[in-house]
Amino acid sequence: MRKGIAVSPGVVIHEAFVFESEGYRIPRHIIRKDEVEGEIHRLEKAIEDSKKEIHDLETNISENISSEIGSIFGTHRMILQDARLKNEIIEKIQKANFTPEFAVSLALRVYIRKFQDIKDSYLAERVSDIFDVERRLLRNLLGEKREELKNLAQEVVLIAHDLTPSQTASLDTEKVKGFATDAGGRTSHTAIVARALGIPAVVGLGTITTDVFGGDTVIVDGNRGLVIVRPDGETLKTYRSKVISIHAFEEKLATELKDQPSTTRDGKHISIYGNIEFPREIGVNMKLGAEGIGLYRTEFLYLGSPRPPTEEEHLEAYTTVVRESKDKPVIIRTLDLGADKFDYSDERKEGNPFLGCRSIRFCFENPTIFKIQLRAILRASVFGNAKILLPLISSVQELRLAKKMIEEVMEELDTERIPFNKDIDIGVMIEVPSSVMIADMLAKECDFFSIGTNDLIQYSLAVDRNNERVAYLYCPVHPAILRLLKLAIKAAKENNIPIGICGEMGSEIVYTIPLIGLGITHFSVAPATIIPEIKKIVRSITFEQAKEVAEIIFSFDEPERTINYLTNIAREILPEVFNMQNP
Repeated sequence: MRKGIAVSPGVVIHEAFVFESEGYRIPRHIIRKDEVEGEIHRLEKAIEDSKKEIHDLETNISENISSEIGSIFGTHRMILQDARLKNEIIEKIQKANFTPEFAVSLALRVYIRKFQDIKDSYLAERVSDIFDVERRLLRNLLGEKREELKNLAQEVVLIAHDLTPSQTASLDTEKVKGFATDAGGRTSHTAIVARALGIPAVVGLGTITTDVFGGDTVIVDGNRGLVIVRPDGETLKTYRSKVISIHAFEEKLATELKDQPSTTRDGKHISIYGNIEFPREIGVNMKLGAEGIGLYRTEFLYLGSPRPPTEEEHLEAYTTVVRESKDKPVIIRTLDLGADKFDYSDERKEGNPFLGCRSIRFCFENPTIFKIQLRAILRASVFGNAKILLPLISSVQELRLAKKMIEEVMEELDTERIPFNKDIDIGVMIEVPSSVMIADMLAKECDFFSIGTNDLIQYSLAVDRNNERVAYLYCPVHPAILRLLKLAIKAAKENNIPIGICGEMGSEIVYTIPLIGLGITHFSVAPATIIPEIKKIVRSITFEQAKEVAEIIFSFDEPERTINYLTNIAREILPEVFNMQNP
């Protein structure tokens, strides 16, 4: 059994197809001076051919899946339209007499190395997009046929070192039932496309391509990030039976609990919301009983275009979600990316973007971009129950400045006689240690808290969970993290504001009970399929029992002991889920 990163939910059992993607080795050839002009012409034709392919792919995906997913390939077009990059390639042909193939590879590999050096995992994962463009451009220069995965004769699990976004988008979902890769991360465009296609996927497995041979039976569990290679007959029989059982169980659980309140046995209500990235995800969340959207990530609107999204583009996306939520809460997080992601920002090189100009700091430096988003959120608020969530707030001054900018936008809309909800709730994302330490001050100036455990844990423990050398240090139940959670929850309670959790910790059923015991009032989770499981936990306990569990784990000084204790409790309530992990 191998453990990777679950990026697209679902479980499949099929034979493996090991995909050897073309990996071009471009030799350093020198051309004659009289060949330069012709080679530049060949480069320009390859660029135009590549742009046409990308345009066709973007159109196809937009029409058949969603415009949000299609816009990923706008990023690829943007790279090919970059005049600076094109000039760099041409300069290498003219001055160094390199072939276009070598010049392209040389120039793009410089960009790839820059992205690989970025500390922010979200941005570092954009490397696959540049690889995708490089591979496409080299293929057109070399005149080779496009690689195809559409001619598979049977249903398979695809095994690859990595898949580019365009390769993923082109998969024949009738034949490719799941995939597993050596590389990749949660926020890569490949992962996003896989979720949109509904293909179970596990990435970041390290050596899966060397562990698996074509024809091997492989189990991919995209719910829990597990891949089982060459299971023996008994394991396979047991696992197949349990896969059927768990699907039946999940369907039964979802049906039984969809319209039931998420209330503890002694009457305390705990709200369960969904996390989404695209408007199209709202349907499955509501179908599975979500009481609203607790985290609407808006970054995707910014990533598929050489320009920032217009107010109308923002408005269309937000209005769709708010309307379909039918007055249920929709918490819209403002832009949470770094300046180094945007070609249209005043980009300055940062040694450590993870601690640099990102998120709310970027918004303060780019008030026009920020206010366009705020205008759209406020305009969408008249169609339902929208709320604003401000990320990476680390001081009271930042919160006040953000609120001042919101007030300025409200005044503009008033002047223009554009309707909006004047009493819209404004929340703070608790995700840096300083925000926890001043949570009592922040609580007096906002309407709710939402804890972003992913960053809070990384910032507090000084660990990058995507760095395999130190990832073992990333621990949601480290005593320091539990104390930080307790402080933030205490501040919210004393100031009578709700506090929820939207990080991955909230989506792990092992942690549901102690979080309730600490005082979390709502969970915002992903994937949507986890909603019934969280609700089952809530309805199986009393609030007093949850408080006792929380109290007990505070007496443990070793995280392993805490995890074992909590796992045993959760297993008693949902044995089917844990049996699935141990066939």
